[in-house]
Amino acid sequence: MIKKKGIIMSGINITPFTDVMLVLLVVFMMTTPMMLTHTSSIKVNLPKAQVVSSSSEDGSNIEVLISKYGSIYVDGEKVDSITIKDVISNLISSNHNRVIILKGDKQVLYEHVVRFIDKAKKAGATKFALAVDNASVS
Repeated sequence: MIKKKGIIMSGINITPFTDVMLVLLVVFMMTTPMMLTHTSSIKVNLPKAQVVSSSSEDGSNIEVLISKYGSIYVDGEKVDSITIKDVISNLISSNHNRVIILKGDKQVLYEHVVRFIDKAKKAGATKFALAVDNASVS
């Protein structure tokens, strides 16, 4: 309480609090889209399918993107074809039940997908899923 010429002021100045909250709001608004999908900068045109099964979103899945040029990204990071086996082996070492979700561009050569699956199986992976867009197929 501040005394000013015999008058007691019992109010609270919330302007600094409001300023801090607005800054935090802006920070969260800027960082949330980056945190939701860590592969948003990698563009892959998924094939379309009528029936799509949902997968668990608990973070235990390994997301693998294969671009139409054959570039491979594991959990958002580009991986050379030579080190794929080591990377997958490290990711599944703690939990052999992890599912590898393949997101291949619809123009990717089938050969690239088969090569990746072969290397992943040699690394110890046993569960695979294919990602598709949920849309009507004509």
